[in-house]
Amino acid sequence: MYTPRLKEKYSKDVIPALKEKFGYRNMMQVPKLTKICINQGVGAAVADKKLVDQAVEEMSIIAGQKAVATKSKKAISNFKLRENLPIGARVTLRGDRMYEFLDRLVAISLPRVRDFAGLNEKGFDGRGNYSMGVTEQIIFPEIVIDKVNRINGMDITFVTTAQTDEECLSLLKEFGLPFKNQNK
Repeated sequence: MYTPRLKEKYSKDVIPALKEKFGYRNMMQVPKLTKICINQGVGAAVADKKLVDQAVEEMSIIAGQKAVATKSKKAISNFKLRENLPIGARVTLRGDRMYEFLDRLVAISLPRVRDFAGLNEKGFDGRGNYSMGVTEQIIFPEIVIDKVNRINGMDITFVTTAQTDEECLSLLKEFGLPFKNQNK
């Protein structure tokens, strides 16, 4: 049976490395990645409703799983926004699809970012989760550039079982995410 490359790497390399670094006695104490949430806001969708459908379609292609449209919670008259109007797309990846997406992100997509110097280490929330932003969806090889009507960015959040930011940083570095200050 097929298992993703990073899932095997987690059990063979990451667990022993983190056990040694933080002195965990039990394998179950080692932090693990639980889910990856991808979110895309489409502000121009207030004027053109087709933009949300395109965002959902593109995100479904990127994630390998059906994305859903997000709806506005409140009406804001200055933005011409009404309640329950579709204004974005999101998808949550778990299990094998999560590891596959992470593998593609680290190996293919992030190196395609223009002037990429590494991920910012300020994206941690204090509870062991990391969020990063991608400015263009065309860094993903699944997106055909000729079919893209508009360049949209997206937020990617890595949710882990780590208790501190330091544990989460070590976990994500072991998975191969390229942070700016790799010498720590």
